[in-house]
Amino acid sequence: MNLPITDSLDMVPAESLPLSQLYDRDILLWVEVMADLLRQGKYDQLDFVHLIEEVEDLGKRERDRFTSSIRLILHHLLKWQFQPSKRSRSWQQTIQRERLNLENDLQDTPSLVRVFNDEMLIKLYGQARKAAAIETELPIETFPLDCPYGWDQIQDDTFFGN
Repeated sequence: MNLPITDSLDMVPAESLPLSQLYDRDILLWVEVMADLLRQGKYDQLDFVHLIEEVEDLGKRERDRFTSSIRLILHHLLKWQFQPSKRSRSWQQTIQRERLNLENDLQDTPSLVRVFNDEMLIKLYGQARKAAAIETELPIETFPLDCPYGWDQIQDDTFFGN
């Protein structure tokens, strides 16, 4: 099936829209056009406003993925430690998978290590603590108020908080 690339409101071909409008109508096509303009060195034709926004969003997505892995590790370590009767291979696999994700993220983007600091650990641990309480149906007071795990333990493939 061949579908025309058009703007559904006024049937203007997406390719003929100004770049700022193309961004709002067809982000994939906009990305392809931006990449092509960059390859050709046509910097004066770039949609810098949206290009800057997308570059910033790319960095944010990297940080979010990194912090999500940390939060999941903390969440599952809490479940593992404080609900031993329900330990599962799935919890262990989640911890191991997210540790691999952390390792890969830090290899690909070493500056992510700057994201992890005491303030971030406090925030992520608080979120993981709440999630663990909800999921396990244990009172939140079951879990320590302060994070019982350090950065080395979060990354340690052999640590499960037994």
